[in-house]
Amino acid sequence: MTTAPVRVVIADDHPMFRFGLTAVLNAAPEVEVVGEAEDGTDLVALVARLTPDVVVTDLAMPGLGGAAAAAEIAREHPSIPVLVLTMHEEDEALFGALRVGVRGYLLKGAAGDELVRAILSVAAGGSVFSGAVGQRIVGFFTANKDEYVAQVFSQLTVREREILELVSQGLGNHEIARRLFLSEKTVRNNLAVILTKLEVPTRAAAVAKARDAGLGHG
Repeated sequence: MTTAPVRVVIADDHPMFRFGLTAVLNAAPEVEVVGEAEDGTDLVALVARLTPDVVVTDLAMPGLGGAAAAAEIAREHPSIPVLVLTMHEEDEALFGALRVGVRGYLLKGAAGDELVRAILSVAAGGSVFSGAVGQRIVGFFTANKDEYVAQVFSQLTVREREILELVSQGLGNHEIARRLFLSEKTVRNNLAVILTKLEVPTRAAAVAKARDAGLGHG
C-alpha cells in the first residue's frame, strides 16, 4: 500500500527561493508542495483553503510576518504544524517563534534531505530544530534554570526547591542533609511539606514530577 505524500504549503517573499524550495521538496516522493504564499496574509488564507499537513514559512515577510501567521494558524488550525525555515537565528526571532507554537525551526542553510526529514517529523507529531538552534535552546534553559524552576514550582520555598532538586538526582536524606548543612529530621520534614504542596503521595512521585520539569539531570 502506497502512503500518500505529506501535503505542504510554503511561504517566502522571494519568488526564486520558493521556486527552488518547491523543486527540492517535490523531488522527494514523501512530500508534495500544494501551495505557495508570498506573505503571512496569503499564507493564512491558503492554509484555510487547502488544509495542508505541514506549513513551511519564513519569518521576515512584508505585511503579516511568519510568526504572526503561525500564531493565527495555531489558533484556527491547531492540528497543522508550522515549521520555520529562515536565515534569522537571533534569540528574539527564535523564542518569538517558539512562543507562538511552531514545531520546528531550521536555518536556510539546511540541506534538502534535512528539510524533508524535518517535514516528515513534524507531520508525525514531532519537533525539529537544527543543531545550532537546538544548542541555543538548551543553553537558554540551562542559563535560566533557577528562574525556570522557581516558576514551575512557585508553591515551594527556595529551600524546598533545593531539596527537591537533590531528591530528583537520587540523593538520600543523609546526603541531602550533609550537602545543605541540615539535620536529617529537617530534610524529612521538608520532604513531607513538598509532597503535600506537589499533591503527590510518595517520594518517587515527587521525583517523577521534578524530572518531567527537567530536574535531576546534573
